[in-house]
Amino acid sequence: MKISYQDADGKVVELEVSEEVGTFYLESVKAEKSNDRRNSRPDRHTQLSTFTHEDARFFSDGTDLLADLICNEVVIGAMSQLTERQQYLIRKCFLEGWSYTDLAALEGKDESAIRHAVNRAIARLKKSLL
Repeated sequence: MKISYQDADGKVVELEVSEEVGTFYLESVKAEKSNDRRNSRPDRHTQLSTFTHEDARFFSDGTDLLADLICNEVVIGAMSQLTERQQYLIRKCFLEGWSYTDLAALEGKDESAIRHAVNRAIARLKKSLL
């Protein structure tokens, strides 16, 4: 079996080797290329220990960010544009974590009716925020 490789000077050298040595060489070249590709990919997972203190803003400090946002003056103004019913639905679904199914059971309505009412409230809220 003949194999060719590039030496340190950049010269391409061709050698006659046994089948066993040639197969080993070709497999090692293939494994090296695969390893290079694997090492050149960006990591998909990052360990938490790699984060520094500057990254602390990305971790929860126990505060309820959604409740803080609702208390924001701009959001309060936009919420005041909604009907009482829409405000109630927004609070139940997003602050208290009620599901559409739970609200529908509480009010004796169909789940789709609650979902549509919440979506209309969200659309009106977005419109008043823009």
